[in-house]
Amino acid sequence: MTERPVDTKTVLLRRGEVHSPADPFATAMVVERGQVAWVGSEGAADAFADGVDEVVDLDGALVTPAFTDAHVHATSTGLALTGLDLCDAPSLDAALALVRDFAAARPHDRVLLGHGWDASRWPGGRPPTRTELDEATGGRPLYLSRIDVHSAVVTTALLDLVPGELSRVDGPLTQDDHHEARAAAYGAVTPAQRAEAQRAALAHAASLGIGSVHECGGPKISSEDDFADLLRLAAEVPGPRVVGYWAEQGEEGVARARQLGALGAAGDLFVDGALGSHTACLHQPYADADHTGAAYLDADDIAAHVIACTEAGLQAGFHAIGDAAVTSVVEGVRAAAEKIGLARVRAARHRVEHAEMLTPESVAAFAELGLTASVQPAFDALWGGEDGMYAQRLGAERARTLNPFATLLRSGVPLAFGSDSPVTPLDPWGTVRAAAFHRTPEHRISVRAAFTAHTRGGWRAVGRDDAGVLVPGAPADYALWRTDALVVQAPDDRVARWSTDPRSGTPGLPDLTPGNDLPVCLRTVVGGRTVFVRPGE
Repeated sequence: MTERPVDTKTVLLRRGEVHSPADPFATAMVVERGQVAWVGSEGAADAFADGVDEVVDLDGALVTPAFTDAHVHATSTGLALTGLDLCDAPSLDAALALVRDFAAARPHDRVLLGHGWDASRWPGGRPPTRTELDEATGGRPLYLSRIDVHSAVVTTALLDLVPGELSRVDGPLTQDDHHEARAAAYGAVTPAQRAEAQRAALAHAASLGIGSVHECGGPKISSEDDFADLLRLAAEVPGPRVVGYWAEQGEEGVARARQLGALGAAGDLFVDGALGSHTACLHQPYADADHTGAAYLDADDIAAHVIACTEAGLQAGFHAIGDAAVTSVVEGVRAAAEKIGLARVRAARHRVEHAEMLTPESVAAFAELGLTASVQPAFDALWGGEDGMYAQRLGAERARTLNPFATLLRSGVPLAFGSDSPVTPLDPWGTVRAAAFHRTPEHRISVRAAFTAHTRGGWRAVGRDDAGVLVPGAPADYALWRTDALVVQAPDDRVARWSTDPRSGTPGLPDLTPGNDLPVCLRTVVGGRTVFVRPGE
């Protein structure tokens, strides 16, 4: 994790609502040398007022731990923020019009980059053809990733930049063809463009109350220079902390992860692909295709990698979405535990990214093996429901089993929430809402549990049990929010009836019922240093 010089100022924050398990009624907090020094009541705050360097009048604002986004691709996020965003395109024709306008507005770019198309939501369900994209761009190189970033459509000119031979089929590129095309597209991005994108991504995260991000890089996702430059930028420029994961397999991958300053040879080490692109690996065929997806690693590969990482003192981690892929992870990690010992494997806190299709047996195995589920609740908000993409790909019955957060929590599986940005936007309160109001009611968890998974859960996933919570001695990573009255919100209506009762002694959180406004971030502080202030505040 990137570390910076500690801010030596002592600051008293008062006249607000401080979300702290140390005092559920706290209205004030003292920060000293980058750590929380005290939390308590307004009356007790008077004793500190004369001995601090600065007093911040919260004026009723809510203070919470800063969020941790446990799965981010920073450069891709920044390029999406500054590039072509097709997430809201309502149709193929609208998407092509956006491509034409974007190409006309950027005549000097060596390669045009865009993201977010989703043909499953368009009338007709068809992605753009290469011929259509060639016409829309005037024959220039263009790379457009699908919303799940596991397939892409490109122009002929972009294919010409790829060394070697790629499929010239006029349709989305997947698997190795997609990785080669993405590498060529990103390879055409200049260092200056990359730095601009990384700065934009980190600044945007800070503006949303995010104090830490887990960067998921790797040779099939980004370059070593991209990864190293991001970690260097995060260490030098005030902003969110960055924890780096480099997803490369085997002893060479472990050595490179260590050399690059990564916490693990983990993150998006692909065991399979994604449901939207029909590349997630399933036990049974897709409902809308006559195959079971793609398998990139088997249980033996996984076991070898877990052993190599454990013995090197690094975290292992895998991208696994389909039920067959998750089963391979479980079998591989269990085989590693049988060889080097269950206690060593559990202590390493290895991770599984996404873990969307889980059986009761795989959930129990996660708990047994100490695996952290690094999950993205916004996936359900975007693709769940009776008519969503999950149901299209899997049928309604299988779709209803996806993202079982309540079962994971009840089984003792550690949860860390993230966005997989740019797959879904950086949106921490929206993520908490998505988990609490899951489209499948039996998978819902309380707002408090979801908030913990998006704050303390991210720190625990990197081996830190002392952070992500506002108690004395914890890092002073926090955010100030403008919000309405606080409640203690749970997915059970019987609990909600007493949720505003102060006698519960439970720190309140904003009412995230769909339709209500989400909190607005006023300030974000990391290690005692302010990294974002909303203009006009």
